[in-house]
Amino acid sequence: MILSCAHINKSYSNGLNRLLVLKDISLELNEGEIVSIMGSSGSGKSTLLNILGTLDLPDSGIVKINGKDVSKISEKETAQLRNKKLGFVFQFHHLLPEFTAFENVLIPSLIRETSQEVRSRALELFEFMNLTERMTHYPQQLSGGERQRVAIMRALIQKPALVLADEPTGNLDKTNTKILLDLIKKISDEFKQTFLIATHDTMVAQIAHRRFCLIDSMLNVMDNL
Repeated sequence: MILSCAHINKSYSNGLNRLLVLKDISLELNEGEIVSIMGSSGSGKSTLLNILGTLDLPDSGIVKINGKDVSKISEKETAQLRNKKLGFVFQFHHLLPEFTAFENVLIPSLIRETSQEVRSRALELFEFMNLTERMTHYPQQLSGGERQRVAIMRALIQKPALVLADEPTGNLDKTNTKILLDLIKKISDEFKQTFLIATHDTMVAQIAHRRFCLIDSMLNVMDNL
């Protein structure tokens, strides 16, 4: 089991009231599977991914990554766990404009010394993504689809146990969405990479091995799209 959470609850202050966002959420993720969470804007998808990615804390409940309860380790250990075991892809690519595509991919590894092995992996990822000729280009010189593929490579460079993707196709047209989804499926199949994808797009959810939907703050299994 890559990640598990049990009885996650989260609410925010809304003036004199509390706005319940997540209610009693439990979920388990296994190696090599793609899991999608659908929901409308404001349903709590991003909040859940932030909690599972250790970027936010639940009001109550337990999150375990590779069997380690993140509430029982220090902030420094949590940051190290996040850097080593988790990769993140967002709707906006968040590439740094002053760095080339290759340098952007290496950024997570720069927290530690970037070894030749990491650089070799980056080269392999560029080849896998059919972007070898774009390695020295800057983000503004890349198309939207290319920038998002670079963002996925950046998420994969540390060989994370889990990639959390929040609306990864939100800024892409239908053609680039299909290209990206085909790549995610290929990465999952060939590298046994686990993905948790938050989306409002049924086209994205269709590639998942398991599908859930956030409705009224609760996580429900989706049988059909």
